[in-house]
Amino acid sequence: MTNPLLQPWSGPHQLPPFERIKDEDFAPAVEAALQEARARIGDIAANPAPPDFANTIEALERADETLGRVLSVFYTLAGSDSSPARQELSRRFSPLLSAYSSEVAMNADLFGRIETLWQSREVLGLTAEQERLLMLTRRGFVRQGAQLEGAARDRLTEVKARLAVLGTQFTQNLLADESDWIMPLQEGDLDGLPDFVADAARGAGAERGHAGPAITLSRSVIVPFLQFSPRRDLREAAHTAWSLRGANGGQTDNREIATEILALRAERAMLLGYDDFASYKLETEMAGTPEQVRALLMRVWEPAKAAAQADQTRLTAMMHGDGVNGDLAPWDWRYYAQKRRAAEHDLDEAALKPYLQLDKMIEAAFWTAGRLFGLSFEPIEVSLYHPDIRAWEVRRDGAHVGIFLGDYFARASKRSGAWCSALRSQQKLAGDIRPVVVNVCNFAKPSKGHPALLSHDDARTLFHEFGHALHQLLSDVTYESVSGTSVARDFVELPSQLFEHWLDVPDLLERFATHVETGAPMPGEMRDRLLAAATFDMGFQTVEYLASAIVDLEFHAGPAPADAMARQTEILEALDMPSAITMRHATPHFAHVFAGDGYSSGYYSYMWSEVMDADAFAAFEEAGDPFDPQTARALETHVLSTGGTVEPEALYTAFRGRMPGVEALLKGRGLFQAA
Repeated sequence: MTNPLLQPWSGPHQLPPFERIKDEDFAPAVEAALQEARARIGDIAANPAPPDFANTIEALERADETLGRVLSVFYTLAGSDSSPARQELSRRFSPLLSAYSSEVAMNADLFGRIETLWQSREVLGLTAEQERLLMLTRRGFVRQGAQLEGAARDRLTEVKARLAVLGTQFTQNLLADESDWIMPLQEGDLDGLPDFVADAARGAGAERGHAGPAITLSRSVIVPFLQFSPRRDLREAAHTAWSLRGANGGQTDNREIATEILALRAERAMLLGYDDFASYKLETEMAGTPEQVRALLMRVWEPAKAAAQADQTRLTAMMHGDGVNGDLAPWDWRYYAQKRRAAEHDLDEAALKPYLQLDKMIEAAFWTAGRLFGLSFEPIEVSLYHPDIRAWEVRRDGAHVGIFLGDYFARASKRSGAWCSALRSQQKLAGDIRPVVVNVCNFAKPSKGHPALLSHDDARTLFHEFGHALHQLLSDVTYESVSGTSVARDFVELPSQLFEHWLDVPDLLERFATHVETGAPMPGEMRDRLLAAATFDMGFQTVEYLASAIVDLEFHAGPAPADAMARQTEILEALDMPSAITMRHATPHFAHVFAGDGYSSGYYSYMWSEVMDADAFAAFEEAGDPFDPQTARALETHVLSTGGTVEPEALYTAFRGRMPGVEALLKGRGLFQAA
């Protein structure tokens, strides 16, 4: 019990004691926590008393709470501040945790107790949340193979163990490619770049220990460089490296790993009686079937492709006007799109960015949460896992709601992308447990002494992840398994994408989009141009996203491909993919899909949720106030506080009165006419 990971979090604000945790603490803590969890599972399964909800389902909810507490700390560190030691621990833990999961799912006595409760559920006197939890628990066991026997049961255990190992390997290979690549620049290579891009390059070089400026594969560094660098050779080198993450040959190559993952997923689905993995995975989502997903994606694909092809023609003409012959290449698109945006909307990212300070955008997100839900955020000084991280206590009407942590800057030890996770989730079974929520982003860290400035896309990412955080913070359920973001994958993005809408509310921009040097608010005419350009280049953005979503679906909706990369090429050719646009996430670096099962067959979910978020924000517009109190209360009551206690269709219908159609999405993306 001297291991700090095995002790209750009793320090200030009941946070993990990061200052006392050492990497060597994790392996013995996981071993002890697994031993405790196995003992508790054994006690539940062997309990001589007849099964009831408390001694079976509630006991199961708490069986591995120590393990969950240890792993929440470990995986927060492994994703946000990795190291060779933590990568080795990840490789060690993956098969151990997979074996434990299989042991629980295949425990016949335990499943027998759950099945007994399920068969007698109508006479148990359960609450609606308990009925839902019982259904989800039984369904989860069945989908994990609890009803399999003999060789099929053994093979499923092997498949799941191998998938766990491959997912960890895929993630670590990608991190290695992203952290190892650097393109050093001379000061002269910065000519023609706005100050904020040059400053980001100097900051990136310093973060990597390089004496001068440099470009790295952090999105917040490389995308502005591709937008503004007049050096086509450097843009090509940077974009090529970005596109080849996970496909550079050698030990970090992910192409064969992706092929093996797809084969094992198909086998897993067939062992469980499904035609393919997509049918298995989508059974529990709002979409329900691969056909439903395909119908949505293709409904949007054609108008998006038409818009992108028209834009490609315009950008190619601009490039030829610069004396560059030939076809527009993927490393040219952002450069000429930025020029076109400046010409058509008189909106230059270099002029806009000084108005989007990181600190002000954080403040804007907090202010919005205060206006909508009465939340306040007070900075607190606590020991955290990296000096860049900030912490706030969240309160409402004087009462403690939770703790919010923000980890905003890119670093070589952090995996790419942005995400929200919980060190502790809200629940009431073990007392009034309040959440500890973490937002992780990869914004460019400025050089020392300079403020952090965001692009409009960066600011949108900040609001997106904060929407996830609110889903966790406002959760009000009894059981952790259905708390916060524990909802269908194609519903989980609704709160995050909905919150993005408030970034563009004029009142918010007037208050928080202030110039970094003068403090003056963004001029009204600039704000109007920004909002008018909301759908600019939407063909490109939609096509690059949809290409990834369609490839993900087709990978899993049928037999596993013999070669993932060859199948990717076939799918894109069938789509007639515009030549100057690449997939947002090509297979070798498609972490959403291959780092684990989370978004496998589910990358479409952002668009499925967008159908709802466009319609949901319209509820505020119809009320005549983006901060309408009654609509905000309905949103919290029916969506944000309920977690997974109710089917998502019922939750959305309770909020809006009906389910929406795709028209709001097409209109919001400026593609309605093209449809």
